[in-house]
Amino acid sequence: MLRLLLALALTVAAPGLAAAQGAMQGAMTAAKAKDLVRASLVSESTALVPGRTVTLGLHMAMKPGWHVYWRNPGDSGLPPEMAWRLPEGFSTGAVQWPVPERIPVQGLMNFGYEGAVTLLVPLAVPESATLGGTARLSGTLSYLVCEEICIPGSAELSLDLPVAASAEADSRQAALFARARAALPEAAPGPFRTSREGDRLVLRLDRPGLTAEAVKEVAFFPYAEGALDNAAPQDWAVEAAGLRLTLTPGDAKALAKSPAESPAEPLAGVLAFAEDGARKAYALGPEPAIAPAAAPIPAAEAVPAPQEESLTLWSAAGLALLGGLILNLMPCVFPVLSIKVLSLVRQAGESATRVRWHGLAYTVGVLVSFLGLAGLLIALKASGAGIGWGFQLQSPVVVALLAYGLFAMGLSLSGVVHLGGGIVGLGDGLTRRAGYQGSFFTGVLATVVATPCTAPFMGAAVGFALTQAAATALLVFASLGLGLALPFLVLTLFPRALLWLPRPGAWMDVLKGALAFPVYATVAWLIWVLAQQVGPDGLLAGLTGLVLVGLAAWAWERARGAGWGAAGGRLAAVVALAGSLGLVLVLDGDRAAARGAAPAQGEEAFTQARLDALRAEGRTVFVDMTAAWCITCQVNERTVLARDGVQTAFRAGQVAYLKGDWTNQNPEITRLLERHGRSGVPLYLVYRGQGEAQVLPQILTEGIVRAAIGQKDVAAAR
Repeated sequence: MLRLLLALALTVAAPGLAAAQGAMQGAMTAAKAKDLVRASLVSESTALVPGRTVTLGLHMAMKPGWHVYWRNPGDSGLPPEMAWRLPEGFSTGAVQWPVPERIPVQGLMNFGYEGAVTLLVPLAVPESATLGGTARLSGTLSYLVCEEICIPGSAELSLDLPVAASAEADSRQAALFARARAALPEAAPGPFRTSREGDRLVLRLDRPGLTAEAVKEVAFFPYAEGALDNAAPQDWAVEAAGLRLTLTPGDAKALAKSPAESPAEPLAGVLAFAEDGARKAYALGPEPAIAPAAAPIPAAEAVPAPQEESLTLWSAAGLALLGGLILNLMPCVFPVLSIKVLSLVRQAGESATRVRWHGLAYTVGVLVSFLGLAGLLIALKASGAGIGWGFQLQSPVVVALLAYGLFAMGLSLSGVVHLGGGIVGLGDGLTRRAGYQGSFFTGVLATVVATPCTAPFMGAAVGFALTQAAATALLVFASLGLGLALPFLVLTLFPRALLWLPRPGAWMDVLKGALAFPVYATVAWLIWVLAQQVGPDGLLAGLTGLVLVGLAAWAWERARGAGWGAAGGRLAAVVALAGSLGLVLVLDGDRAAARGAAPAQGEEAFTQARLDALRAEGRTVFVDMTAAWCITCQVNERTVLARDGVQTAFRAGQVAYLKGDWTNQNPEITRLLERHGRSGVPLYLVYRGQGEAQVLPQILTEGIVRAAIGQKDVAAAR
């Protein structure tokens, strides 16, 4: 039995644990990041003058073959970010980003810098700065440096400058700042516009005098992440009025199916090309102010760390254990636990030793699955991917396959097909005495269906785990898995509790059939999730796949009875099942970049640029990070956020409501989640003017929301 469990564990966990091993090696290599990137903080002036602005430079020099990222990193990566520590009254402005390069990496297209780069940052010196004193400017520069692998790094930078009545340019840095300014994009020389042609976007820049012979190496870099298919070819031509560029949007399928008269969203970004060998670059549209110009932290003040940063390994493991326990109560786990209740009834007459082994096998299945999934998640994040908890459900293929598997389980529980020992752990095999393998794979399935849920305490623990070394992260995820497995494990370790369950009998067939319906409900929910991710054609393919799964089950069962050749029936079942899996392959091609439904009244789609604009106006902003596959999110939306009282409070306080949909991968949302120490949704933030964000609990109430937006008096009046 021990050999069997070990073999099963290695089979299921091998890919994830191998990825975890790679992540550990990457963490060990992180110490080399400082050798790969030499970072420094420099000033254009020799002194600081009260009431004036001086330009600072964040200079990074990379080893050959390595690169760091632009403000929009492209298909993967993270831009550099500076957490400033400044004297009281000092403040930094928006970072000025040099024009990036297109960097292809294994089929992806990234935007970044090789060799060396200097990010220019304006620093405002207050009138109250004391003449004759010295100001210490410092901060932590975080970055991701990549070649074939990516290594996160950081550097503590500081610069001491005198405060004087006048200042001169620092001759030692003159050439560096001159090169940095020459690398910035210029203002557009003429008007530009965006139009739509089928599933492509056409960008035109008026610039008379260009010739096709003189123009080379044209590239457009959008400010917004996900706006374009970055790896798609960018076709260009020189026209009489200027330059014409044909681009593929990130939502090409949705764009092609939209009404022909619908206008294209204007593109903002940097257009770069070579003209007679000299590089030209123009900034098209307003540049939103984003990282790395993080809000300065007064050096003289002690700033408390966020809750996630104050966690220790053991407190994070404790929170993960509690979160795993609560996962057992979440609706996404209920169908699998229902099946285990039935299996416990069947095991009530077995020996205590055998029942305990079933509990241990289930626990091993949960732990192996959590460690495998965590190892894969850690490795992908170490490689620069912007993903988090539940990332696999952002793939329509994974959603469809999970729906097909649960549908087959439901058909087995309904008696349509009897799945024997060769397919243990699924459907009817889970409800029989199928051996310890059945309990093991029940644990695997419980983990898979638990990933759409984020229980209380989980967010902080998982967010902490993904910022630590791989060994620490795996320990936290193991605690989460132990919490999920603990109730069933405890029940089996004390078999006398099973005596309270009814004796096996004919009523179990009725119960087995009834338990199929929670499974079917889960399938319906997964198909609804699929509808948010793909277009109508993709949804039809997914539904047809369900029909083929049913056909395969029916043909397989008929092959066991009279009138059919066993070989012919099984062949028909295999063909139908293969057809359903083949349809899955078309789903990614029909992925929609956004959910088809328009935002509700008073609700805006989240973008970092829109959030920055609202905060600059001094508005209160409620940010809702959600996903169609996140059940906790859907419950909060329907029971709290959609209530008339909350909507009235939003209107009374003129609260802007930004909703970020993470159903499909969205780098800007991933970035905001990581900034607040979270690895998945839900995440609820409230910004009061230009102050720091208040992070709300993952389980909302009307009172919590009202208090956060400053409407608790209204709540009391009601």
